[in-house]
Amino acid sequence: MKYELTSKTMTLPSGQILYRIRALRAFSDVRMGDLGGWVQGVYNLSQHGDCWVYGDACVYEDARVYHNAQIFGYALVYGDAKVYDYARVYEYARVYDHTQVYEDAQVYGYARVYGYARVYGCAEIYGDAQVYDYARVYEYARVYGHAQVYEDAQVYGDARVFGYARVYGCAEIYGDARVYGDTTISGSAKVCGSVYEGEKI
Repeated sequence: MKYELTSKTMTLPSGQILYRIRALRAFSDVRMGDLGGWVQGVYNLSQHGDCWVYGDACVYEDARVYHNAQIFGYALVYGDAKVYDYARVYEYARVYDHTQVYEDAQVYGYARVYGYARVYGCAEIYGDAQVYDYARVYEYARVYGHAQVYEDAQVYGDARVFGYARVYGCAEIYGDARVYGDTTISGSAKVCGSVYEGEKI
């Protein structure tokens, strides 16, 4: 056993009762006896690997954190979401529904990832960005600012989507593309290595 549920509880506005966790042995940067974040039950956080929930972060409902993933700050992971490998979710980010965040991906700031979205590789979602529906963000891509990526869109390579840009439909943003401003990329459009601002494609 790596950790236990303590008697310290917190009731969410939605009614779930969460328990603060305590480490039963040392691993990674966690010392034996350290208090962690909040989970609804032991199924939310694996007893194996170096995964951990820190501080005031919460993992609940059927969400699972495993392998070496880390959840910290005031982040929320819930629904049927899965965060694993070396992924990190922190600050005020929310990952929920059937989302998967894995490999070395990071979600932070006030970002939201939900629906059936996937964020993986070394991708980063941050700021007030939203990635949802069946969207995929991976490799070294970044989505930030107030940008939205949704439906079946993909952002990958070293692409950046930011500002108030929206990418949806079956659009693909890849290579060194920069999509920003009030740009809208939709349908089956493919953008690679170009900068678009304030356009609709």
